Amino acid sequence: MTALALPGRLRAPGLLLMLAVMLGGFAFATRDFTTPGNLLNILLQSSVLLLIALPMTFVILTEGLDLSIGAVLSLCSVALAQTALATGSFMAALSVALLVGGLIGALNGGLVAYLRIPPFVATLGTLGVAQSLALIVTGGQSVTGLPDSVLFVYGGSVLGVRVPILLMIAAYALMHTLLYRTRFGSYVFALGGNREALTLAGVPWRRILVMVYVLAGAWAGLAGLLMAGRLNSGHPTAGIGMEFDAIAAVALGGTSFERGNGWLMGTLLGVLTIGILRNGLNLLAVSSALQVCCIGLLVILTFTLEAFRTQTP
Repeated sequence: MTALALPGRLRAPGLLLMLAVMLGGFAFATRDFTTPGNLLNILLQSSVLLLIALPMTFVILTEGLDLSIGAVLSLCSVALAQTALATGSFMAALSVALLVGGLIGALNGGLVAYLRIPPFVATLGTLGVAQSLALIVTGGQSVTGLPDSVLFVYGGSVLGVRVPILLMIAAYALMHTLLYRTRFGSYVFALGGNREALTLAGVPWRRILVMVYVLAGAWAGLAGLLMAGRLNSGHPTAGIGMEFDAIAAVALGGTSFERGNGWLMGTLLGVLTIGILRNGLNLLAVSSALQVCCIGLLVILTFTLEAFRTQTP
C-alpha cells in the first residue's frame, strides 16, 4: 500500500455533516459564536490539540495507541517552564521539552516494538510515570513567571497573524509532507497495513515504529510550549485528558485503528470539530465534565452515521 494513493479519497462524510450541524446550531443558539474574535479563539484553542493529534494519526496508522501523550504534554510543559526560569534561554527550554518528550516516546516505542507489550498497556504505564514526574518536579504547583519569549509563542503575532495559527499551518504542512511524500510515511502506512511485507523487504520496522512514538513524544514537547504560553505557566496536570481529545479527533477524521488506513486532513477536521464543540458549549455555560460526554457522543453519532452510509446498498 502506498501513501500517495490515500489523500485523494474523501472519508468520514458523517463528520462533515456533524460539523455543519454544529456550526448552524451554535450560530443560532448564541450570537457570540460567529463573531470574528470567537472564531479566532476557536483556532487558537485548537492549536495545542492539533500538535498532538497529528502525530497521534501516525501512531494509530501503525495499529498503535498513545494514551500517555496528555501526561507527556504536561511534563514537557513544566520542564520547559523550569528550564526557561533557570536559564533564561528560550532555545534551551524548548530543547529540554523536545528531549523529555522524545525520551518518553522512545520508551513507548521500545516497549511496543521490542518487548511487544500492547500499545494500550505500554502507554498506560508511561502515562502514570509522566504524570507522577510532573507532580514530583513541581510539588504539584504551577511554574509561573515565564519569560516574554515563551509567552510570545501563544500571544504574539507575525505580520498580523497570531503565532499559534502560523504554527498550525507549518505543523500540518510538515506532517503532510512527511506522511505522503517520504519513504518514512510509506513505512508508517505499511506498519499498519502490511508489516510482513516490510519484514520480507528487510526494512527495520521495529526501528521505524520506535521513531513514530519518538515523533509523538517530541511533538508533545512542542505542544507543551504552546500550552505554557497559553496558561502563562507550566502546570503539572494541564494536559491530562487531552489524549482523549486527540484520539477522538483522529477517529472522527476517518483514520482506522487497523489496516494502516488514514487521512491526515480528516484529523485536522476532527480537531476543528472538537474545538468548535468545546467553544460552543463554553458559550452556553456547559460544564467541562459534560463537555467530555458530548465529545464521546459526537464520536459515537458520527460513526453511527458512517455505519448506516456504508451499509446502504
